[in-house]
Amino acid sequence: MLAGGSGTRLWPLSREFYPKQFLKINSNESLLQRTVLNFLTLVPPQDLIIVTNKNYVFHVKSDLKEKKIDLSHIILEPVSKNTAPAIALAAKYCLEKLNCDPEEVILVSPSDHIIKPQDRFIAYISQGIKIAQKGYVVTFGVKPAKPETGYGYIKLREKQDNFYTAEAFIEKPDFEKAKRMVKSGNYYWNAGIFAFCLDTVLAEFNRHAPSIYRLLENNFEDLIHHFKEMPNISIDYAVMEKSDKLAVVPMNISWSDIGCWDALYEILEKDKHGNAKIGDILDIDTKNSLILGNKRLTATIGLEDALVIETDDAILIARRGETQKVRQIVKQLKKANRKEYAQHTTIYRPWGSFTILEEGDRYKIKKLIVYPGEKLSLQMHHHRSEHWIVVRGTAKVQIGDKEQYVCENESVYIPKTTLHRLENPGKINLELIEVQNGEYIGEDDIERFEDVYGRL
Repeated sequence: MLAGGSGTRLWPLSREFYPKQFLKINSNESLLQRTVLNFLTLVPPQDLIIVTNKNYVFHVKSDLKEKKIDLSHIILEPVSKNTAPAIALAAKYCLEKLNCDPEEVILVSPSDHIIKPQDRFIAYISQGIKIAQKGYVVTFGVKPAKPETGYGYIKLREKQDNFYTAEAFIEKPDFEKAKRMVKSGNYYWNAGIFAFCLDTVLAEFNRHAPSIYRLLENNFEDLIHHFKEMPNISIDYAVMEKSDKLAVVPMNISWSDIGCWDALYEILEKDKHGNAKIGDILDIDTKNSLILGNKRLTATIGLEDALVIETDDAILIARRGETQKVRQIVKQLKKANRKEYAQHTTIYRPWGSFTILEEGDRYKIKKLIVYPGEKLSLQMHHHRSEHWIVVRGTAKVQIGDKEQYVCENESVYIPKTTLHRLENPGKINLELIEVQNGEYIGEDDIERFEDVYGRL
């Protein structure tokens, strides 16, 4: 399961360090959680591997922990290098670390798609696995529901038993071309889901992507070390478009990769005025619009074909049909070095998370959540003092060489340049308010002396 990528197209809900697979859109499950749970109906947990990167590993582990899913196989890419290197890394892991038989089938899937109905999808996947066992490189196509310019297409050639051969891949056509392709009935959306035996995909890398295969001849540790030398290329360009072993399994299901806000609007339930609404929304004379609220009341008057997305620190207002331009906003934010392009006000850590509630000259107020049994590093700040007020649970606090327990509605003060550590010894999440004060309150004013998560 591929859980990398960057969150640009659904900004401001997704961010560079918080891409869409972690979003909970009109559901109590994130897209990643939903995908994992779906595939656990097909394979046991020990056969599920997540490939992500170091920026997202805390999100992945938090999502899995929330659903009480115990996965032992999480591979961290040293750098993001697109889908072909990620798949190569996973294949090497299967062969070397899991001692998989070279003839075993590996299924590759994104973690951020919405697919219904689940039982029919799993039936198609099972069909594709059987085809892959015969030595084919299998890709899965989705019957188009309408002309769509944001998806890639696969042109089918001829039917052989229960699959098709492929004639061509077409990457994101214009609307007129998409209309012609959908009308012909011979083109399917490229779902980005693949199945192949391990020895088959290695042979295809050797034939069509030798720069990737050369690195695969190293052991897994050396591959990690040299991973930055991998080409930045998708599996489609590296293998699929060149392979003479390609088989396409056509799927007649509801599928969306939620590649933009317009795509999300299409799959959400609408009211009688054509509005898709999530949150505390008050709308007057508003039609055919997508309105997503967060913590505040969002009111609209006289809007039509509009998009309104409200988050803690940013609001996006756009015309529907123009949402592919959202990435231009993200580019400008990144160029201006504004934090809104990269992260939300809630930041995840291996021990839990913190949310910035308020920030001003010489002060910052946070809400901290520490998971049961977890603890922060033993640390010191040179430019700020901290005041902790426990809201829920019990905290074990070390200040200097002294330890104490701090319970609900109690507080403790940590002077600047003082060694300190926070721990949750209890069985429930520890919640507290942290008030920082000092001449510099940046997150990089931290010196760690001990850390169970290896961040020294």
